[in-house]
Amino acid sequence: MKQSLQLRLGQKLTMTPQLQQAIKLLQLSTLDMQQEIQQALDSNYMLEVEDDGDDDSFSGPLETTNAATQADEADLITSHGSEVILPDELPIDTTWSDIYDNTPSMPVNASSDRPDYEAQHSESESLQDHLMWQLGFVSFSEREQNIASALIDNISMDGYLVDTLDMIWQSLSTQLEELFLSEVEAVLHRVQNFDPLGVGAIDLSDCLRLQLQHKELPEEIKAITLRLVTNHLELLANNDRQKLMRKLAITAEQLSQVIAIVRSLDPKPGAILNTTLSDYVVPDVYVARLGKGKWQVELNPDVAPKIRVNTLYSGMVKRADETTDNVSMRTQLQEARWFIKSLHSRNDTILRVAKAIVEKQIGFLENGPLAMKPMILKDIAEELDLHESTISRVTTQKFMHTRSGIFEFKYFFSSHVSTVGGGECSAIAIRSLIKELVENENSKKPLSDSNIATILNDKGINVARRTIAKYREGMAIPSSSHRKRFS
Repeated sequence: MKQSLQLRLGQKLTMTPQLQQAIKLLQLSTLDMQQEIQQALDSNYMLEVEDDGDDDSFSGPLETTNAATQADEADLITSHGSEVILPDELPIDTTWSDIYDNTPSMPVNASSDRPDYEAQHSESESLQDHLMWQLGFVSFSEREQNIASALIDNISMDGYLVDTLDMIWQSLSTQLEELFLSEVEAVLHRVQNFDPLGVGAIDLSDCLRLQLQHKELPEEIKAITLRLVTNHLELLANNDRQKLMRKLAITAEQLSQVIAIVRSLDPKPGAILNTTLSDYVVPDVYVARLGKGKWQVELNPDVAPKIRVNTLYSGMVKRADETTDNVSMRTQLQEARWFIKSLHSRNDTILRVAKAIVEKQIGFLENGPLAMKPMILKDIAEELDLHESTISRVTTQKFMHTRSGIFEFKYFFSSHVSTVGGGECSAIAIRSLIKELVENENSKKPLSDSNIATILNDKGINVARRTIAKYREGMAIPSSSHRKRFS
């Protein structure tokens, strides 16, 4: 074999330890962040909590040496900002692999004067996180990855697609050239094989069908059960056994067996991964109205304590000393500064994203869900010059306190449908309109999905009957036949 030398140019992203830590902190929820801070305080003696009565400029009784003076400057850094430029590196002769432990550690309990967050909030993974993790193990092309990410982002906490496949396709068509609906359908079918089974379903019938396909059953019974969930769920909901036996051509014993199988399926496959999110919610930002069209966004000062470098210990570090103890102290000091810098970066990014969301959704803050504008992650990413994956991390398990209630950042992102005038209407606004129409309908003659679609089309909003049915079911609103009152 002939040997030769070749020169190749290429780009490669190196995940430095600092970047890995910043990404990790960014995707943590507020309560998980509390635990992470407490763990850092317990494991690194160079970090300390800044008391309310402390003066940020206080540097403590230190020796007047070069090392001490430089340490003084770094001690002005807190989790909320910095007075001076924070150095990225310190000249030490150890590597990150010598001091960094990748093994997950157990959460550290808060001190006795802090709330027991572990009792209120257990470690959990959101459904989107779980699906995105699985996506990393599937052989998708970059184009398919983008489609799959959009589909996963559109899945509700219960595990269903929020928007119709046609709406998702239209939204993706603005980002991907020559995108066909069949491409989106093909990727969805692969996502629907992810755990938990039934996730990414279009409706309840689809969800049950997906679970049945993976269930080991006798072929005849499986075929009958699939026919039931595909075509006769309404009869099952009304417990009309006689009609079911006729439609399926089965005996009462077989019907009981089939019904038992259906009841063993999970109608909300995604709920198991989202049970802890509603246990305890702490807002990350507060939004206050200053005047008409003017809103102020501030970080919640109570979500994380102010931390800083301990000036006494940092002043003991001697740069020329290569003894084991001194190298260990320099290592701890560098880790402490990295942590504070990452924490500051996290807070800054959350605040920037929150301000951008508020600026785009002033109509919602002023007038409620009916005024919600359609918005996708890409809109905020382009405005802030950040990657969409960063926006996705910031908007997951981060909450905004408004006068209308507390909302997860993700709530403000939704796809859109077109209007007659060439404009756009967000999916959230459409759901709000449906809810309003149902609340004001004549209970003796409730509006059908077709009636609601006609009313919205008359208002200039192009929405199909099937879309109305999907949104109605997503809001747990019964069908018109079940809403009807005879007295």
